[in-house]
Amino acid sequence: MTGLAFLERLEARPHLRATEIELLPVRATERTVWLIVRIRTDAGISGIGEASDAFGFLRTTKADAARMEAELGAFFELIQGKSPLEIESFLQRGRGRAASGLMPATAYSAIEQALWDITGQALDLPVYALFGGKVRDVLPVYANINRATQPRTPSGFAQTATAAVKNGFEAVKAAPFDGFPKTGSPAPEIAAAVEQGIAATLVMRDAIGPNIALMIDCHSFFDVPLAIEVARRLEPANLTWYEEPVPPEKLDETVEIRRSIKQPMAAGEILFGASGFAGLCNRRAVDVIMPDVKHCGGLLELSRIASLADVNGLAVAPHNPSGPVSTAASAQTCAGMKNFRTLELQWGETPWRAELVDPPEQFDRGVFRLSDRPGIGVRLNEKVAAKYRL
Repeated sequence: MTGLAFLERLEARPHLRATEIELLPVRATERTVWLIVRIRTDAGISGIGEASDAFGFLRTTKADAARMEAELGAFFELIQGKSPLEIESFLQRGRGRAASGLMPATAYSAIEQALWDITGQALDLPVYALFGGKVRDVLPVYANINRATQPRTPSGFAQTATAAVKNGFEAVKAAPFDGFPKTGSPAPEIAAAVEQGIAATLVMRDAIGPNIALMIDCHSFFDVPLAIEVARRLEPANLTWYEEPVPPEKLDETVEIRRSIKQPMAAGEILFGASGFAGLCNRRAVDVIMPDVKHCGGLLELSRIASLADVNGLAVAPHNPSGPVSTAASAQTCAGMKNFRTLELQWGETPWRAELVDPPEQFDRGVFRLSDRPGIGVRLNEKVAAKYRL
């Protein structure tokens, strides 16, 4: 498309204004609520984004949804009555508040997603076309089996991993150390949790065979000595990556672990902005960074973070244990990302997940096929959203 043609499309919506924001909480499981954000305009176009997982590992409640709704309202004041195409202006004006914590960062990021969705629809273009176009039509995806695994025993993890592979996935991830004892807990209790997590990992590897990629998320439960010990004991599992054994903000500790183990490392799931990833990237503290479009600042910031990683020779595998709106949004940026590696899918959590969006979400043999529809490529299925409303 020529610059003139682009401008002509832009001028076709000269009076487009953001008029309303709403939060649509969708109960996926007892553990998971997908927080879908919708922005409406005076031209009848609406855009969607996702603001899930802003409350850590805790179950999202109606009170949490109300807190998120208030946060969204505060950010929406920056764009209300203005053109939703003025995304950079919104980002610059809201960045200070967004950087103050996970919930504001997630609200800010969700609005940014919705604004790009509106912009794409207004110009009749998929969002990836606004980011320079695509270099791939399909995206490799791995199955995060963590929330689908019950019971959370070695055999339970092995059965779920096997089911994901039978479903066509060639890569799986789990967090078998979840529930790890707090710092200062009795040594026997810590030792038992370590043994349980290691056993689950090794049994998963045996169950899925040597040719399926296996990733382990440690959710920052360890200190440096324990992280190194566990990594060495997991060497027979031939991990594709060892994820966040310590918080990624602890750069010196992360670097020490990486230099002491054989497995590649990944980190960064709740870091905000390119500045938040600068330490990991510039010090090459990990091999793979994991910005999440819901927390990192949105689609444009994800692209900027990926460029920073590329300069430092790091791959990008966006964190995405989320609903189908976040997946659709993430895919738009990954479509043209030079150093994209793989995208996360929260697999097996609920049987109706794909139906929450229209057209339904589709995965085929472990890949996600990119949509050429305007915006992020999907619309909310109102009937399904209403049926499972929190």
